[in-house]
Amino acid sequence: MRLVDGVTVGHWTDSEARTGCTVVRLPEGVTASGEIRGGSPASREFELLDPVRRVGRLDAVVLSGGSAFGLAAGSGVADALGEAGIGFET
Repeated sequence: MRLVDGVTVGHWTDSEARTGCTVVRLPEGVTASGEIRGGSPASREFELLDPVRRVGRLDAVVLSGGSAFGLAAGSGVADALGEAGIGFET
């Protein structure tokens, strides 16, 4: 990955289970848009990035595999961001 000012990337791999997780932290003020394609995609809050919706900010993107276990990785990232005072009040 190319170095981009303010962007940090962390990755963890479980070689035995053949899965992993990559977290991309973005600088303050970043907004994004995206769409999901495929026959059986799964996501967590990705719908907020639909081009017809507006999100005020984006703190991190989590890329993971492993079906429901991969989606659960997002909970760990959300918890860590919350403990650091980053994220949306719910």
